[in-house]
Amino acid sequence: MSPVKKHDSPALSLTFNTIYKQYYRRALAFVKSYVHDDLATEDIVSEAMISIWKNIDLERKDSIAAYLLCVLRSRTLDYLRHRKSELQMKEHVETWTIREVEYQTEALESCTTDNIFEEEIMDIAHKTLNTLPEKTRMVFEMSRNEILTHREIADKLGVSEKAVEYHITKALKALHKTLRDYLPMFLFLFGA
Repeated sequence: MSPVKKHDSPALSLTFNTIYKQYYRRALAFVKSYVHDDLATEDIVSEAMISIWKNIDLERKDSIAAYLLCVLRSRTLDYLRHRKSELQMKEHVETWTIREVEYQTEALESCTTDNIFEEEIMDIAHKTLNTLPEKTRMVFEMSRNEILTHREIADKLGVSEKAVEYHITKALKALHKTLRDYLPMFLFLFGA
């Protein structure tokens, strides 16, 4: 007589249902005491029950509780370790976000409309503009100081509008680089 496979026998299937009914609530209570999430708890217990169905010899009733407890413990630990990792990552992101907000708050608090601060920015801007080629500086100053359009500057200097755009972009890049710590004020003052 050939051995009966545990999954094919109606008697064993009934035994599994009996085991499920006998241990499911206890398994839920055990896992829930560690995992305070109903859906996660149900998933862990369901997976453990499936594992029992696939791996245990249902004829050895004495080993069912021990095997179930071992599987529940292992899967619950996996869940808790994963959850801890998620929370640590979330905490890291939140810490970084808080630092970023603090930095932005400090930067904005230090951003005043004092003439001294504005003069410091203007001094850096003038020094930067003085390092640029004469035509670039002239185009930029005509655009910002005289408030001329690209077309008007191009007509005055006898160059194309594309050349005017090139010189303004070149000046703005140089200013952006030297005034990066003052970027919000720079954008306000020069409308870059």
